[in-house]
Amino acid sequence: MTDTPFVIAGKTYKSRLLVGSGKYKNLDETKLATDTAQADIITVAIRRTNIGQDADKPNLLDIISPEKYTILPNTAGCYSAKDAVRTCQLARELLGGHNLVKLEVLGDEKTLYPNIIETLSAAQILTNDGFDIMVYTNDDPIIAKELENIGCVAVMPLASLIGSGQGISNPANIKLIKEHANVPVLIDAGIGCASDAAKAMELGCDGVLMNSAIANANNPILMASAMKHAVIAGRQSFIAGRMMKKTYANASSPMKNLI
Repeated sequence: MTDTPFVIAGKTYKSRLLVGSGKYKNLDETKLATDTAQADIITVAIRRTNIGQDADKPNLLDIISPEKYTILPNTAGCYSAKDAVRTCQLARELLGGHNLVKLEVLGDEKTLYPNIIETLSAAQILTNDGFDIMVYTNDDPIIAKELENIGCVAVMPLASLIGSGQGISNPANIKLIKEHANVPVLIDAGIGCASDAAKAMELGCDGVLMNSAIANANNPILMASAMKHAVIAGRQSFIAGRMMKKTYANASSPMKNLI
């Protein structure tokens, strides 16, 4: 079996690993980790990262070039549909008409869980305004389908709380979301180690987005490499198709004609 292309908003990408650009010690480490991950899509928190808003501060785009990477502006730090919409409009202005954005509208500061009511509202406004929305959501299959119906180009259910490193809390729901989706499904938030990323891909997800799992590792550059390989291995495992689980042992070699 051969894999199907990874397509978002009509564009095909080689890597199914998407990475964030925050939490690193400095821009040099950001560049090294990003290059090592070999991701095609880099997400940027518009409200926290300078990509041209302040000419007197270092510009992330000087090391993460839009010529090489697809920049995915996100609305991290937004707690209302109004703020999220305004942030996306700012991103489009800063990036010269760029329409691909990651929408996240948070519910509270402690859990950073999505506010679904505000997320649905923002998604509707933004799709009507011509944006291509990749949307952070909870692991509810009904909500994921509704976001797809609104017109989001990808749904991104959390594995667990943002930055928690807890891994995939509800794999059954993630699998349900993927089984009913007609747009790419990417795990977003909660990945902690390479095995979490591989598991996400083995569930059938189209990709994984992460930041803390790499940036907060003891060795971010080595972890970026591990995550790259984990996503590839997990996808290959899914395509290959795992063996059926059995109740009892089954010898690897034939039992007939034993010496």
